[in-house]
Amino acid sequence: MPAATSVATSAVLTARALLLDMDGTLVNSDAVVERIWRRWASEHGLDGDAVMAVVHGRQGHASMAVLLPGRPREQNLADNARMLAAETADMDGVVEVPGAAAFLASLRGVPHALVTSADVPLSSARMAAAGLPLPGVRVTAESVGASKPDPEGFLKGAAELGVDPADCVVFEDSGAGIAAGRAAGMRVVGIGPRAAVHGPDVVVPDLTRVKVEPLDDGTVRITAG
Repeated sequence: MPAATSVATSAVLTARALLLDMDGTLVNSDAVVERIWRRWASEHGLDGDAVMAVVHGRQGHASMAVLLPGRPREQNLADNARMLAAETADMDGVVEVPGAAAFLASLRGVPHALVTSADVPLSSARMAAAGLPLPGVRVTAESVGASKPDPEGFLKGAAELGVDPADCVVFEDSGAGIAAGRAAGMRVVGIGPRAAVHGPDVVVPDLTRVKVEPLDDGTVRITAG
């Protein structure tokens, strides 16, 4: 796995569409995720730090499958439904990632989609709590059969936008999400401190360091750094 110092901190990329993760990329929901998942870890006799190292970017049931191997999938799905309800009811501390509102405003007229491991109620609630508009195209947990790091969500986002995967740039913060973008054949802009060790094309601290400029040929220039 590449060290943080080996990842570029500035780059200029050209794309036809942008695919955006939510948690950790547009919305800082770490406070809620920590509360809910550390409580779950305690309930199951697991180390909280070990659990937190797994859960970012994945759907809850996929995290549970990693953390409790051998537990029936049906039990994970039922547990996941309970966790989603708890997360949707808890918006305390949910805020935008710095620069997210301005970044989304700059995408008017630019093909883009939200690709998140949250379901529709949770993604809608968190974006609203952070004061951010929902993109018109959204790929949520209900839309896919496999969680990140599987590339299905990003490939579906590209297909819904009518753009070749190679012409898409992913914005992600987690190891699972960055791996999914890579597996989809896309370039990846890493956002925040979690991203650097997972080998994105470029990493920036937040979205204040990203500029998107539509070009006359229908592409967009992304300046990160």
